Amino acid sequence: MILRGKFTRRRKALLALVLLMLAYLAYAWFAGLAITKGVEQKDMDWNADGTVTRDEILQAFYAVGVSETKEGNRECRTFLWRKSGEQIRVDCRTVFQAE
Repeated sequence: MILRGKFTRRRKALLALVLLMLAYLAYAWFAGLAITKGVEQKDMDWNADGTVTRDEILQAFYAVGVSETKEGNRECRTFLWRKSGEQIRVDCRTVFQAE
């Protein structure tokens, strides 16, 4: 027999918080935000001043989108401001795969 406690106000609030976070992560993935694309913290220097600030890290959660393209062995990631569509930078790399 499984004993269940009351579904208290605190548990309801925690459940609502977890569901809200999951909903935001689903939206971020769908919108292509930088935080869901595996961008490392050292690569979040959006203003190219050489240092990554707390504000730049937070911008990865809401303001910076990533567009990924692949042409043959070349994979490119274009970082852009979501509001204006202005391009921040493009990171490309060549990937060799064993056949």
